[in-house]
Amino acid sequence: MRNLKGEYMIERYTRPEMGAIWELQNKFEIWKEIEVLACEAQAELGHVGITRDEAKWIREHADFTVERIDEIEQVTNHDVIAFLTNMAEHIDADLPEGAEPPSRWVHYGMTSSDLGDMALCYQIVQACDIIIADIRALGAACKVRAFEFKDTLCVGRTHGISAEPMTFGMKFGSWTWMLARDLERMEQARAMIATGAISGAVGSYSSIDPYVEEYVCEKLGLTPDPLSTQVIARDRHAQVMTTLATVASTLEAIAMQVRLLQQTDVIEAEEPFKRGQKGSSAMPHKRNPITVERVCGLSRIVKANAQVALDDVALWYERDISHSGAERVALADSFIALDYMFGKMQPLLEGLFTYPAKMEHNLWRTRGLIFSSKVLLALVQTGITREDAYVIVQRNAMAVWEDIQNAISGPTYRERLEADPDAKLTAAQLDEIFDPRAFLSRIDVIFDRLEAVEF
Repeated sequence: MRNLKGEYMIERYTRPEMGAIWELQNKFEIWKEIEVLACEAQAELGHVGITRDEAKWIREHADFTVERIDEIEQVTNHDVIAFLTNMAEHIDADLPEGAEPPSRWVHYGMTSSDLGDMALCYQIVQACDIIIADIRALGAACKVRAFEFKDTLCVGRTHGISAEPMTFGMKFGSWTWMLARDLERMEQARAMIATGAISGAVGSYSSIDPYVEEYVCEKLGLTPDPLSTQVIARDRHAQVMTTLATVASTLEAIAMQVRLLQQTDVIEAEEPFKRGQKGSSAMPHKRNPITVERVCGLSRIVKANAQVALDDVALWYERDISHSGAERVALADSFIALDYMFGKMQPLLEGLFTYPAKMEHNLWRTRGLIFSSKVLLALVQTGITREDAYVIVQRNAMAVWEDIQNAISGPTYRERLEADPDAKLTAAQLDEIFDPRAFLSRIDVIFDRLEAVEF
Protein backbone atom coordinates (compact mmCIF):
# COMPACT_ATOMS: atom_id res chain seq x y z
CA MET A 1 0.00 0.00 0.00
CA ARG A 2 1.35 3.41 -0.94
CA ASN A 3 0.75 6.90 0.34
CA LEU A 4 0.24 9.89 -1.95
CA LYS A 5 4.00 10.16 -2.48
CA GLY A 6 4.14 6.60 -3.79
CA GLU A 7 6.01 5.38 -0.72
CA TYR A 8 5.15 2.06 0.91
CA MET A 9 3.59 2.52 4.30
CA ILE A 10 5.22 -0.66 5.56
CA GLU A 11 4.84 -0.15 9.30
CA ARG A 12 1.11 0.50 9.21
CA TYR A 13 -0.26 -1.56 6.37
CA THR A 14 2.03 -4.54 5.86
CA ARG A 15 3.76 -7.23 7.79
CA PRO A 16 7.50 -6.50 7.73
CA GLU A 17 8.65 -9.67 5.95
CA MET A 18 6.41 -9.15 2.93
CA GLY A 19 6.96 -5.42 2.79
CA ALA A 20 10.73 -5.84 2.83
CA ILE A 21 10.65 -8.03 -0.29
CA TRP A 22 9.33 -5.12 -2.35
CA GLU A 23 11.65 -2.49 -0.94
CA LEU A 24 14.45 -1.19 -3.20
CA GLN A 25 17.08 -2.50 -0.79
CA ASN A 26 16.02 -6.09 -1.41
CA LYS A 27 15.69 -5.62 -5.15
CA PHE A 28 19.18 -4.20 -5.44
CA GLU A 29 20.60 -6.93 -3.19
CA ILE A 30 19.23 -9.48 -5.65
CA TRP A 31 20.58 -7.47 -8.58
CA LYS A 32 24.00 -7.43 -6.95
CA GLU A 33 23.97 -11.19 -6.38
CA ILE A 34 22.96 -11.89 -9.97
CA GLU A 35 25.73 -9.68 -11.34
CA VAL A 36 28.34 -11.22 -9.03
CA LEU A 37 27.24 -14.75 -9.88
CA ALA A 38 27.41 -13.92 -13.59
CA CYS A 39 31.00 -12.73 -13.14
CA GLU A 40 31.90 -15.94 -11.30
CA ALA A 41 30.32 -17.99 -14.09
CA GLN A 42 32.29 -16.07 -16.71
CA ALA A 43 35.49 -16.67 -14.75
CA GLU A 44 34.81 -20.41 -14.66
CA LEU A 45 34.25 -20.42 -18.41
CA GLY A 46 37.43 -18.47 -19.06
CA HIS A 47 36.17 -17.24 -22.45
CA VAL A 48 36.03 -13.48 -22.02
CA GLY A 49 39.11 -12.72 -19.95
CA ILE A 50 37.83 -12.28 -16.40
CA THR A 51 40.01 -14.17 -13.94
CA ARG A 52 38.93 -16.01 -10.81
CA ASP A 53 40.85 -13.41 -8.77
CA GLU A 54 38.87 -10.62 -10.40
CA ALA A 55 35.61 -12.45 -9.75
CA LYS A 56 36.70 -12.90 -6.13
CA TRP A 57 37.48 -9.19 -5.87
CA ILE A 58 34.06 -8.32 -7.29
CA ARG A 59 32.39 -10.64 -4.78
CA GLU A 60 34.22 -9.01 -1.86
CA HIS A 61 33.80 -5.38 -2.94
CA ALA A 62 30.48 -5.18 -4.76
CA ASP A 63 28.09 -2.90 -2.92
CA PHE A 64 25.57 -0.09 -3.41
CA THR A 65 23.42 2.41 -1.58
CA VAL A 66 19.86 3.15 -2.55
CA GLU A 67 20.46 6.85 -2.07
CA ARG A 68 23.43 6.94 -4.46
CA ILE A 69 21.57 4.90 -7.10
CA ASP A 70 18.69 7.34 -6.90
CA GLU A 71 21.11 10.25 -7.28
CA ILE A 72 22.69 8.75 -10.41
CA GLU A 73 19.31 7.83 -11.87
CA GLN A 74 18.27 11.48 -11.71
CA VAL A 75 20.89 12.01 -14.42
CA THR A 76 20.81 8.74 -16.40
CA ASN A 77 17.04 8.18 -16.23
CA HIS A 78 17.90 4.46 -16.30
CA ASP A 79 17.73 2.42 -13.12
CA VAL A 80 19.98 -0.46 -14.23
CA ILE A 81 22.73 1.85 -15.45
CA ALA A 82 22.49 3.85 -12.22
CA PHE A 83 22.84 0.64 -10.22
CA LEU A 84 25.80 -0.60 -12.27
CA THR A 85 27.53 2.77 -11.99
CA ASN A 86 27.17 2.80 -8.22
CA MET A 87 28.32 -0.81 -7.91
CA ALA A 88 31.39 -0.02 -10.02
CA GLU A 89 32.22 2.85 -7.69
CA HIS A 90 32.44 0.38 -4.81
CA ILE A 91 34.25 -2.36 -6.75
CA ASP A 92 36.98 -0.07 -8.07
CA ALA A 93 37.36 2.16 -5.03
CA ASP A 94 40.28 0.37 -3.33
CA LEU A 95 42.20 -0.94 -6.33
CA PRO A 96 45.98 -0.89 -6.30
CA GLU A 97 47.40 1.93 -8.38
CA GLY A 98 47.52 1.06 -12.08
CA ALA A 99 45.27 -2.00 -11.76
CA GLU A 100 42.65 -2.60 -14.44
CA PRO A 101 39.13 -2.07 -13.07
CA PRO A 102 37.39 -5.39 -12.37
CA SER A 103 34.03 -3.62 -12.71
CA ARG A 104 34.42 -3.77 -16.50
CA TRP A 105 33.29 -7.42 -16.32
CA VAL A 106 30.06 -6.65 -14.49
CA HIS A 107 26.99 -7.02 -16.74
CA TYR A 108 29.27 -8.35 -19.51
CA GLY A 109 27.13 -9.56 -22.44
CA MET A 110 23.92 -8.93 -20.52
CA THR A 111 20.98 -6.64 -21.11
CA SER A 112 18.84 -4.87 -18.54
CA SER A 113 16.04 -7.45 -18.59
CA ASP A 114 18.52 -10.25 -17.92
CA LEU A 115 19.04 -8.59 -14.58
CA GLY A 116 15.63 -7.11 -13.85
CA ASP A 117 13.46 -10.02 -14.95
CA MET A 118 15.43 -12.68 -13.12
CA ALA A 119 15.45 -10.56 -9.98
CA LEU A 120 11.72 -9.93 -10.24
CA CYS A 121 11.04 -13.66 -10.53
CA TYR A 122 13.21 -14.22 -7.47
CA GLN A 123 11.27 -11.56 -5.54
CA ILE A 124 8.00 -13.19 -6.55
CA VAL A 125 9.29 -16.55 -5.34
CA GLN A 126 10.19 -14.96 -2.00
CA ALA A 127 6.69 -13.48 -1.77
CA CYS A 128 5.03 -16.74 -2.85
CA ASP A 129 6.79 -18.54 -0.01
CA ILE A 130 5.20 -16.17 2.51
CA ILE A 131 1.73 -16.59 1.01
CA ILE A 132 2.19 -20.37 0.99
CA ALA A 133 3.08 -20.23 4.69
CA ASP A 134 0.01 -18.02 5.26
CA ILE A 135 -2.24 -20.56 3.54
CA ARG A 136 -0.78 -23.44 5.52
CA ALA A 137 -1.32 -21.66 8.83
CA LEU A 138 -4.90 -20.58 8.12
CA GLY A 139 -5.82 -23.93 6.61
CA ALA A 140 -4.52 -25.78 9.65
CA ALA A 141 -6.48 -23.46 11.95
CA CYS A 142 -9.70 -24.01 9.98
CA LYS A 143 -9.23 -27.77 10.12
CA VAL A 144 -8.85 -27.69 13.91
CA ARG A 145 -11.99 -25.62 14.30
CA ALA A 146 -13.90 -27.84 11.87
CA PHE A 147 -13.47 -30.79 14.18
CA GLU A 148 -14.16 -28.60 17.20
CA PHE A 149 -17.65 -27.91 15.81
CA LYS A 150 -18.17 -31.24 14.07
CA ASP A 151 -21.33 -31.98 16.06
CA THR A 152 -22.54 -28.43 16.67
CA LEU A 153 -25.98 -28.19 15.09
CA CYS A 154 -26.91 -25.18 12.98
CA VAL A 155 -29.21 -24.48 10.09
CA GLY A 156 -27.85 -24.52 6.58
CA ARG A 157 -29.00 -21.73 4.27
CA THR A 158 -29.36 -21.55 0.53
CA HIS A 159 -30.16 -18.21 -1.14
CA GLY A 160 -30.00 -16.81 2.40
CA ILE A 161 -33.08 -18.86 3.38
CA SER A 162 -33.10 -21.62 5.98
CA ALA A 163 -32.69 -24.96 4.21
CA GLU A 164 -31.74 -28.09 6.23
CA PRO A 165 -29.80 -28.85 9.42
CA MET A 166 -26.04 -29.17 9.20
CA THR A 167 -23.16 -28.62 11.61
CA PHE A 168 -21.08 -25.53 12.12
CA GLY A 169 -17.97 -27.63 11.64
CA MET A 170 -18.92 -28.12 8.02
CA LYS A 171 -18.44 -24.39 7.44
CA PHE A 172 -14.88 -24.54 8.72
CA GLY A 173 -14.40 -27.77 6.79
CA SER A 174 -15.47 -26.12 3.56
CA TRP A 175 -12.98 -23.31 4.17
CA THR A 176 -10.28 -25.89 4.91
CA TRP A 177 -10.79 -27.52 1.52
CA MET A 178 -10.76 -24.16 -0.26
CA LEU A 179 -7.44 -23.31 1.35
CA ALA A 180 -6.06 -26.76 0.52
CA ARG A 181 -6.83 -26.12 -3.14
CA ASP A 182 -5.31 -22.65 -2.84
CA LEU A 183 -2.15 -24.21 -1.47
CA GLU A 184 -1.90 -26.45 -4.52
CA ARG A 185 -2.52 -23.51 -6.84
CA MET A 186 0.06 -21.36 -5.08
CA GLU A 187 2.71 -24.05 -5.23
CA GLN A 188 2.05 -24.48 -8.95
CA ALA A 189 2.31 -20.73 -9.48
CA ARG A 190 5.57 -20.64 -7.53
CA ALA A 191 7.02 -23.38 -9.71
CA MET A 192 5.95 -21.51 -12.82
CA ILE A 193 7.58 -18.23 -11.80
CA ALA A 194 10.79 -19.73 -10.37
CA THR A 195 12.49 -18.98 -13.67
CA GLY A 196 15.49 -17.00 -14.81
CA ALA A 197 17.02 -15.84 -18.07
CA ILE A 198 20.34 -14.35 -19.10
CA SER A 199 20.11 -14.61 -22.85
CA GLY A 200 20.91 -11.18 -24.24
CA ALA A 201 19.14 -8.55 -26.30
CA VAL A 202 16.55 -10.74 -28.06
CA GLY A 203 17.18 -14.02 -26.25
CA SER A 204 19.65 -15.55 -28.74
CA TYR A 205 22.70 -15.67 -26.39
CA SER A 206 24.52 -13.57 -28.98
CA SER A 207 27.00 -12.14 -26.48
CA ILE A 208 26.84 -14.54 -23.54
CA ASP A 209 27.28 -18.26 -23.06
CA PRO A 210 24.14 -20.12 -21.87
CA TYR A 211 26.29 -21.57 -19.12
CA VAL A 212 26.13 -18.20 -17.33
CA GLU A 213 22.36 -18.42 -17.23
CA GLU A 214 22.47 -22.03 -15.99
CA TYR A 215 25.03 -21.18 -13.32
CA VAL A 216 23.17 -18.17 -11.94
CA CYS A 217 19.81 -19.94 -12.00
CA GLU A 218 21.18 -22.94 -10.15
CA LYS A 219 22.67 -20.75 -7.42
CA LEU A 220 19.38 -18.90 -6.99
CA GLY A 221 17.18 -21.99 -7.11
CA LEU A 222 15.59 -21.01 -10.41
CA THR A 223 15.04 -22.88 -13.68
CA PRO A 224 16.39 -21.39 -16.93
CA ASP A 225 13.65 -20.18 -19.25
CA PRO A 226 13.82 -22.41 -22.37
CA LEU A 227 13.28 -19.44 -24.68
CA SER A 228 13.19 -15.89 -23.44
CA THR A 229 12.97 -12.99 -25.87
CA GLN A 230 14.99 -10.68 -23.63
CA VAL A 231 12.05 -10.71 -21.21
CA ILE A 232 10.58 -13.68 -19.39
CA ALA A 233 7.11 -14.10 -20.90
CA ARG A 234 4.42 -12.52 -18.75
CA ASP A 235 2.03 -15.45 -18.90
CA ARG A 236 4.07 -16.74 -15.95
CA HIS A 237 3.40 -13.58 -13.97
CA ALA A 238 -0.25 -13.65 -14.98
CA GLN A 239 -0.58 -17.16 -13.53
CA VAL A 240 0.81 -15.89 -10.24
CA MET A 241 -1.50 -12.89 -10.17
CA THR A 242 -4.63 -14.84 -11.08
CA THR A 243 -3.71 -17.32 -8.37
CA LEU A 244 -3.39 -14.48 -5.87
CA ALA A 245 -6.82 -13.29 -7.00
CA THR A 246 -8.26 -16.76 -6.41
CA VAL A 247 -6.74 -16.91 -2.93
CA ALA A 248 -8.09 -13.44 -2.19
CA SER A 249 -11.52 -14.66 -3.31
CA THR A 250 -11.27 -17.51 -0.82
CA LEU A 251 -10.57 -15.09 2.00
CA GLU A 252 -13.40 -12.88 0.76
CA ALA A 253 -15.77 -15.86 0.79
CA ILE A 254 -14.82 -16.71 4.38
CA ALA A 255 -15.04 -13.08 5.45
CA MET A 256 -18.44 -12.74 3.79
CA GLN A 257 -19.71 -15.74 5.75
CA VAL A 258 -18.54 -14.16 9.01
CA ARG A 259 -20.26 -10.90 8.08
CA LEU A 260 -23.52 -12.75 7.42
CA LEU A 261 -23.26 -14.80 10.60
CA GLN A 262 -22.69 -11.60 12.60
CA GLN A 263 -25.87 -9.90 11.39
CA THR A 264 -28.09 -8.91 14.30
CA ASP A 265 -30.92 -11.18 13.17
CA VAL A 266 -28.54 -14.16 12.89
CA ILE A 267 -25.59 -13.60 15.29
CA GLU A 268 -24.33 -17.19 15.29
CA ALA A 269 -20.72 -16.07 15.13
CA GLU A 270 -18.85 -12.81 15.53
CA GLU A 271 -15.38 -11.51 14.90
CA PRO A 272 -13.45 -10.94 18.15
CA PHE A 273 -14.23 -7.68 19.94
CA LYS A 274 -11.46 -6.60 22.30
CA ARG A 275 -11.85 -4.96 25.68
CA GLY A 276 -11.81 -1.22 25.14
CA GLN A 277 -12.71 -1.49 21.45
CA LYS A 278 -15.32 0.94 20.12
CA GLY A 279 -17.77 0.02 17.38
CA SER A 280 -19.30 3.35 16.40
CA SER A 281 -18.70 7.01 17.15
CA ALA A 282 -22.47 7.62 17.32
CA MET A 283 -23.94 4.31 18.55
CA PRO A 284 -22.05 2.82 21.49
CA HIS A 285 -23.95 -0.48 21.28
CA LYS A 286 -22.43 -1.38 17.89
CA ARG A 287 -20.00 -4.27 17.35
CA ASN A 288 -19.35 -4.01 13.64
CA PRO A 289 -17.57 -6.66 11.51
CA ILE A 290 -14.90 -4.18 10.47
CA THR A 291 -12.07 -6.66 9.95
CA VAL A 292 -13.94 -8.98 7.61
CA GLU A 293 -15.35 -5.97 5.77
CA ARG A 294 -11.78 -4.77 5.27
CA VAL A 295 -10.78 -8.18 3.91
CA CYS A 296 -13.69 -8.11 1.46
CA GLY A 297 -12.65 -4.66 0.29
CA LEU A 298 -8.98 -5.52 -0.16
CA SER A 299 -9.88 -8.61 -2.17
CA ARG A 300 -11.22 -6.26 -4.84
CA ILE A 301 -7.75 -4.77 -5.27
CA VAL A 302 -6.08 -8.15 -5.67
CA LYS A 303 -8.73 -9.34 -8.13
CA ALA A 304 -8.50 -6.12 -10.14
CA ASN A 305 -4.72 -6.39 -10.31
CA ALA A 306 -5.05 -9.82 -11.92
CA GLN A 307 -6.51 -8.04 -14.94
CA VAL A 308 -3.41 -5.83 -15.06
CA ALA A 309 -1.23 -8.95 -15.20
CA LEU A 310 -3.35 -10.47 -17.97
CA ASP A 311 -3.02 -7.26 -19.98
CA ASP A 312 0.77 -7.38 -19.48
CA VAL A 313 1.09 -10.67 -21.37
CA ALA A 314 0.81 -9.07 -24.82
CA LEU A 315 3.98 -7.14 -25.69
CA TRP A 316 5.27 -5.67 -28.97
CA TYR A 317 7.45 -8.15 -30.83
CA GLU A 318 10.21 -9.46 -28.56
CA ARG A 319 9.84 -6.85 -25.86
CA ASP A 320 8.50 -3.48 -24.79
CA ILE A 321 8.12 -1.95 -21.34
CA SER A 322 4.38 -1.38 -21.24
CA HIS A 323 4.20 -4.09 -18.57
CA SER A 324 6.98 -2.67 -16.42
CA GLY A 325 5.41 0.29 -14.66
CA ALA A 326 2.08 -1.49 -14.22
CA GLU A 327 3.51 -4.64 -12.65
CA ARG A 328 5.75 -2.70 -10.28
CA VAL A 329 2.57 -1.41 -8.67
CA ALA A 330 0.27 -4.41 -9.16
CA LEU A 331 2.63 -7.17 -8.02
CA ALA A 332 3.78 -5.48 -4.84
CA ASP A 333 0.33 -4.23 -3.91
CA SER A 334 -1.32 -7.61 -4.47
CA PHE A 335 1.21 -9.56 -2.43
CA ILE A 336 1.24 -6.98 0.36
CA ALA A 337 -2.55 -6.73 0.46
CA LEU A 338 -3.03 -10.51 0.45
CA ASP A 339 -0.47 -11.09 3.19
CA TYR A 340 -2.16 -8.37 5.23
CA MET A 341 -5.51 -10.10 4.71
CA PHE A 342 -4.08 -13.36 6.02
CA GLY A 343 -2.61 -11.47 8.96
CA LYS A 344 -6.12 -10.33 9.86
CA MET A 345 -7.97 -13.58 9.15
CA GLN A 346 -5.65 -15.86 11.12
CA PRO A 347 -6.37 -14.46 14.62
CA LEU A 348 -9.96 -13.72 13.64
CA LEU A 349 -10.81 -17.33 12.78
CA GLU A 350 -8.76 -18.75 15.62
CA GLY A 351 -10.62 -16.50 18.05
CA LEU A 352 -13.99 -16.36 16.29
CA PHE A 353 -16.78 -15.88 18.82
CA THR A 354 -19.39 -18.62 18.32
CA TYR A 355 -22.85 -18.95 19.82
CA PRO A 356 -24.14 -22.56 19.64
CA ALA A 357 -27.26 -21.71 21.63
CA LYS A 358 -28.21 -19.10 19.03
CA MET A 359 -27.47 -21.61 16.29
CA GLU A 360 -29.98 -24.01 17.83
CA HIS A 361 -32.49 -21.22 18.31
CA ASN A 362 -32.21 -20.28 14.63
CA LEU A 363 -32.58 -23.95 13.70
CA TRP A 364 -36.13 -23.92 15.07
CA ARG A 365 -37.16 -20.41 14.02
CA THR A 366 -39.08 -21.76 11.01
CA ARG A 367 -41.23 -23.90 13.33
CA GLY A 368 -40.09 -27.05 11.61
CA LEU A 369 -40.16 -25.99 7.95
CA ILE A 370 -36.55 -27.10 7.54
CA PHE A 371 -37.73 -30.73 7.78
CA SER A 372 -39.91 -30.48 4.64
CA SER A 373 -37.54 -32.53 2.47
CA LYS A 374 -37.77 -35.49 4.85
CA VAL A 375 -41.56 -35.17 4.94
CA LEU A 376 -41.65 -35.25 1.14
CA LEU A 377 -39.59 -38.45 0.98
CA ALA A 378 -41.61 -40.12 3.72
CA LEU A 379 -44.88 -39.41 1.90
CA VAL A 380 -43.47 -40.80 -1.34
CA GLN A 381 -42.64 -43.99 0.57
CA THR A 382 -46.34 -44.35 1.47
CA GLY A 383 -47.12 -44.98 -2.20
CA ILE A 384 -48.36 -41.63 -3.49
CA THR A 385 -46.73 -39.78 -6.37
CA ARG A 386 -44.02 -37.23 -5.77
CA GLU A 387 -46.26 -34.56 -7.28
CA ASP A 388 -49.10 -35.32 -4.86
CA ALA A 389 -46.68 -35.49 -1.94
CA TYR A 390 -45.21 -32.11 -2.92
CA VAL A 391 -48.68 -30.53 -2.84
CA ILE A 392 -49.31 -31.78 0.69
CA VAL A 393 -45.88 -30.72 1.95
CA GLN A 394 -45.97 -27.27 0.36
CA ARG A 395 -49.60 -26.54 1.35
CA ASN A 396 -48.82 -26.98 5.02
CA ALA A 397 -45.42 -25.31 4.74
CA MET A 398 -46.82 -22.16 3.16
CA ALA A 399 -49.41 -21.84 5.92
CA VAL A 400 -46.62 -21.86 8.52
CA TRP A 401 -44.57 -19.48 6.37
CA GLU A 402 -47.41 -16.97 6.28
CA ASP A 403 -47.82 -17.17 10.05
CA ILE A 404 -44.12 -16.51 10.57
CA GLN A 405 -44.02 -13.51 8.23
CA ASN A 406 -47.10 -12.01 9.90
CA ALA A 407 -45.82 -12.73 13.41
CA ILE A 408 -48.79 -14.99 14.10
CA SER A 409 -48.24 -17.63 16.76
CA GLY A 410 -49.93 -20.45 14.86
CA PRO A 411 -49.39 -24.21 14.71
CA THR A 412 -45.94 -25.61 14.01
CA TYR A 413 -45.24 -27.45 10.78
CA ARG A 414 -45.49 -30.80 12.53
CA GLU A 415 -48.80 -29.85 14.14
CA ARG A 416 -50.25 -28.90 10.77
CA LEU A 417 -49.13 -32.20 9.26
CA GLU A 418 -50.66 -34.10 12.15
CA ALA A 419 -53.98 -32.32 11.48
CA ASP A 420 -53.88 -32.92 7.71
CA PRO A 421 -55.77 -36.13 6.76
CA ASP A 422 -53.78 -36.39 3.52
CA ALA A 423 -50.44 -36.55 5.38
CA LYS A 424 -50.65 -40.17 6.40
CA LEU A 425 -47.62 -40.35 8.68
CA THR A 426 -47.48 -41.96 12.12
CA ALA A 427 -46.21 -40.27 15.26
CA ALA A 428 -43.13 -42.49 15.18
CA GLN A 429 -42.42 -41.46 11.60
CA LEU A 430 -42.80 -37.80 12.47
CA ASP A 431 -40.50 -38.20 15.46
CA GLU A 432 -37.83 -39.55 13.15
CA ILE A 433 -38.45 -36.91 10.49
CA PHE A 434 -38.30 -33.99 12.92
CA ASP A 435 -35.02 -35.07 14.51
CA PRO A 436 -32.28 -32.74 13.16
CA ARG A 437 -29.65 -35.39 13.85
CA ALA A 438 -31.33 -37.61 11.26
CA PHE A 439 -29.89 -35.30 8.58
CA LEU A 440 -26.36 -35.99 9.82
CA SER A 441 -26.19 -39.77 9.77
CA ARG A 442 -23.49 -39.73 7.08
CA ILE A 443 -21.51 -36.74 8.28
CA ASP A 444 -18.58 -38.95 9.30
CA VAL A 445 -17.85 -39.45 5.59
CA ILE A 446 -17.25 -35.71 5.28
CA PHE A 447 -14.96 -35.52 8.29
CA ASP A 448 -13.05 -38.69 7.39
CA ARG A 449 -12.15 -36.97 4.13
CA LEU A 450 -11.24 -33.80 5.99
CA GLU A 451 -8.93 -35.74 8.30
CA ALA A 452 -6.71 -36.52 5.33
CA VAL A 453 -6.10 -32.85 4.45
CA GLU A 454 -2.56 -31.79 5.24
CA PHE A 455 -1.00 -28.36 5.40
